[in-house]
Amino acid sequence: MTCKSVFLACAAMAAVAAGGATVVDVIGVGAHQKKSVSISVTGAGAETYSKTLKRNLELSGCFQVVSGGAIKVTGSIGGTVTASGAGKSLSSPAPAGDDKSIRMAARRMSDAMCAAMSENGQKGFACDRIVFVSRKSPMSSELCVCYPDGQDVRQLTSDGKAAVGPRWKNANTVSYIGYLNGGQQIFDHDVETGARKLAFNLKGVSSPAVVSPDGTKVAVTASFQGNPELYVLSGGRYTRLTNTKTASEGQPTWSPDGTEIAYVSDETRHPQIYVVNVATKAKRRLTARGSQNVDPDWGADGRIAYITKRGGLAQVAVMDPRAGDSAAKLVTSPGSWEHPVWSRDGRHLVAGRDKALFIVDSVEASEGGDEPCQMFRAAGNWITPSWIR
Repeated sequence: MTCKSVFLACAAMAAVAAGGATVVDVIGVGAHQKKSVSISVTGAGAETYSKTLKRNLELSGCFQVVSGGAIKVTGSIGGTVTASGAGKSLSSPAPAGDDKSIRMAARRMSDAMCAAMSENGQKGFACDRIVFVSRKSPMSSELCVCYPDGQDVRQLTSDGKAAVGPRWKNANTVSYIGYLNGGQQIFDHDVETGARKLAFNLKGVSSPAVVSPDGTKVAVTASFQGNPELYVLSGGRYTRLTNTKTASEGQPTWSPDGTEIAYVSDETRHPQIYVVNVATKAKRRLTARGSQNVDPDWGADGRIAYITKRGGLAQVAVMDPRAGDSAAKLVTSPGSWEHPVWSRDGRHLVAGRDKALFIVDSVEASEGGDEPCQMFRAAGNWITPSWIR
């Protein structure tokens, strides 16, 4: 699959330095310019490696793979692959094996090149898995996982029941709402071993359990004391943070420092995003523009990605919570967008649209950003992604 990259300028600039070294060129415009890369890898599995590396380098938004690129990737499967250019050189093992292991080696190389050779040392995300739901019917959905390049999709559950709102709890564990025993319960699922355990059995759970940045607390909305309210669970005890008797709360997400939680409430009869201080329980409203604002995800750099509905259509938006949505940036065109979640590079998001999943660049096209790129093309209804970070 090929992502459509938007460029307003394309230049190849080479200069001869005093020692005769070639200066590497960049492609693109604005603050986010792409470095050109050529790939020439040999051996059994070279085509799989090259396609996977190209896909992930271009998804990162830092590189464009072209013939004769200034950064040269050479080597052989079963040995070592080396990237040289921009006055830098790095090598990564490329052991022989099946296609899956070869793709994994290419992802590791992509992440290493992002860290060492991108314009600003942007973190790579090729090895960071995305968990999501394959919805079979209103009463049946299963957890799945794959990589951002859309390869190696793996189904995690086969229960024939509803699985809702998966969130990464740690590097190997996904927390989600399951209906295995009739009602809503929160389960932890180990994506490596397949082991599953009941984490919380709260009456009327209405949102996934979201773990705090320090791993000591869990935010959840539940209705065991009436309508859905926001709670924090810690050490077997719960603290109620909201008390809106005529409204429902949902979709909590922690601030990077763990002192606040953003969430959605319909207390104005239209869903909007609010923030509550965990210690003081003081709250403030963040959004007012549009008919509704939902699906917040608080990124590590302090920005919140969310869905705003304006003119009957939904868009992915990004805002600084200190400024509110008056200064929000719309990063997609209008459509059926839902559930954006940040990657660890602080630039990209994964989001759903039209029953499919997309990698979304929060950088505008005028600054060198890319159009949304569909992760994979397969029949089905793929929803509610969560990116490990």
